[in-house]
Amino acid sequence: MAKKKKNALPSGSIRVQVYDYTDAEGKKHYKSFTAPTKKQAQAMAADWKANKSKAPAPVEDMTVYEAVGRYMDVKRAVLSPATLRGYDCSRRNYFTGTLGQTKLSGITNLIVQAWVSDLAAELSPKTVRNAYGLLSATLDVFAPELHLKITLPAKKRPDLYCPSDEDVKKLLEHIKGTELEIAVLLAAFGPMRRGEICALTDKDIKGRIITVNKSMVQGPDGQWYVKQPKTYGSYREIEFPDFVVRKLSGREGRIIKATPSRITGRFIKAITSLDIPRFRFHDLRHYSASIMHAIGVPDQYILQRGGWISDNVMKTVYRNVIDLEKAKQDRKINEHFGGMKNL
Repeated sequence: MAKKKKNALPSGSIRVQVYDYTDAEGKKHYKSFTAPTKKQAQAMAADWKANKSKAPAPVEDMTVYEAVGRYMDVKRAVLSPATLRGYDCSRRNYFTGTLGQTKLSGITNLIVQAWVSDLAAELSPKTVRNAYGLLSATLDVFAPELHLKITLPAKKRPDLYCPSDEDVKKLLEHIKGTELEIAVLLAAFGPMRRGEICALTDKDIKGRIITVNKSMVQGPDGQWYVKQPKTYGSYREIEFPDFVVRKLSGREGRIIKATPSRITGRFIKAITSLDIPRFRFHDLRHYSASIMHAIGVPDQYILQRGGWISDNVMKTVYRNVIDLEKAKQDRKINEHFGGMKNL
């Protein structure tokens, strides 16, 4: 008896299924193509897949949820895996309700403002602004005639903790000789980002100079990928102290074998076992910025070394760090003039 071909129908034809979309309830939908041979069915499926984005549904028939998904598909080749992962998370969490099921032709300023207000009642201003940013970008592509005037929640100043020299010394002593020690040194004295550290290879090190030209990011599928930096300013060369470079000597391939998430896990475990204030791995960049500022390094060089795209970004995010140094200087000034109280 002849063996039945895989995906063969009772008629003898071959059926091939191709993923189409995931609906608001998380159910995946597929398109089916049937032909006398597997090769013909696959060709039909490939042709449909290649032309899928060329024949979108009329705008008035698309829901906001569908439009956001279509926007992600259109931009997939030019957006980073991390950005797509964030968009996918936002779409699943914030575009499956009333707004998500509303057709683009029915979108009004009132509907969007109500959606923003509902999100703002439960989420941080940054999360709400990010969700609205995705909606706005989608509408710019598929409904450019819409001109919304939306009031977004006011930005909150980040409550950041800047580690001290003593904090960093205690941490380094505790993790001495481990892979985490190298990661902390690169972050605190770089300052390199977590993804940049995990993507670093021995080929990027020439003497005391480390070239930053890639980053490890997590994609929508949960896998880690090494990609080029998101911004031009992230490409840079950093000269490190001799003792840091010696720690890297002899390592081949990726300097840090762990993924960014594992680095974070190890870091949290180390911090919680020490008698120091709790702070994040990313706060080591705050530490580096504050030290450079305190010793008089010009802002332009701090920008370049840290890979920030503008001083506005740096000063907005790290303003409280810089304010710590300002407080010290204010005390010195007032102590000096306080000595003249008897004049």
